[in-house]
Amino acid sequence: MVNGASSAGHVDNSVVIDAPYELVWELTNDVPSWPELFSEYASAEVLDRDGDTVTFRLTTVPDENGTQWSWVSERRMDKEKGMVRAHRVERGPFAYMEIFWEYRTTPQGVHMRWVQDFHLNPQAPLDDAAMEERMNRNTLIQMERIKELVEQRARRPE
Repeated sequence: MVNGASSAGHVDNSVVIDAPYELVWELTNDVPSWPELFSEYASAEVLDRDGDTVTFRLTTVPDENGTQWSWVSERRMDKEKGMVRAHRVERGPFAYMEIFWEYRTTPQGVHMRWVQDFHLNPQAPLDDAAMEERMNRNTLIQMERIKELVEQRARRPE
């Protein structure tokens, strides 16, 4: 906290997935399949699709208190540039939540990076620092899971 006010949160994590770019892009941008890809989501419902922009509702699996969280996000995908920009439409406890995904082909595979910038409302149950810590911990878990699942799929014969 600085001068009694919480500063904005920033999370920046990445993973290298040993799989072709096309497959990594396809699997990680198929929002309806996210409950299988991410362990934290119980459901992902597409509300609207307009070209490379999708609006969708995510609902989490119950947390340690049995609470499920749900919100609407909008995701704009640019496959050619290897970039995705998203933001929460229904922000819940967040004053704002902006997400940037970047995909880069490397000799080791696809370098997938997630950058999340956010600020929580004053009435949120956590402050920005606590949420940043929680998001950093969870993002690494989710990225490792995605890496494993996508690499398994890449090794599977067609």
